[in-house]
Amino acid sequence: MLGQYLPLFALFLLAALFAAGSFVASGLLAPRSPTVPKQDPYECGIVPSRETPERFPVRFFLVAMIFIIFDVEIVLFYPYAVARGGLGLFGLVVLLVFSFAVFESFVYLIGAGALEWGPASKAGRSPQPSDAEGVDDEMVSAGRTARTTVRRVGLEGRVPASSEVS
Repeated sequence: MLGQYLPLFALFLLAALFAAGSFVASGLLAPRSPTVPKQDPYECGIVPSRETPERFPVRFFLVAMIFIIFDVEIVLFYPYAVARGGLGLFGLVVLLVFSFAVFESFVYLIGAGALEWGPASKAGRSPQPSDAEGVDDEMVSAGRTARTTVRRVGLEGRVPASSEVS
């Protein structure tokens, strides 16, 4: 009886040994000369000239979750489309239940404001204490344009686009 589980136990043992061996090898073989350039974050070849002023907003991660949800849905739809005849009514019911769960999570993310970006989304909400103090007034001003709003990254020491010769 136990003999039929022996390959499974051997697989778990090999997985645990591989994980432990990876940690040991990493600890023994990793270089131990941390320098300032090695500790700095690397972002697309742009050397950071200052500390980042803010973290990513939660809405960024909500949009990422929308993409992941739709990717998982497509991963389920493709095999169903290929083997539709063999799955029958059971496959259709599973697909409909999963599609309902995906749609429900999409509606939740929309309700949580996952696709509301920028000052237009702030204009329709009720005033917050910071709004009453005038902190966010410049965020919804009519004079705000893409040129004044978009933060230029990595342009220190470069010629601005408006003064370039065409």
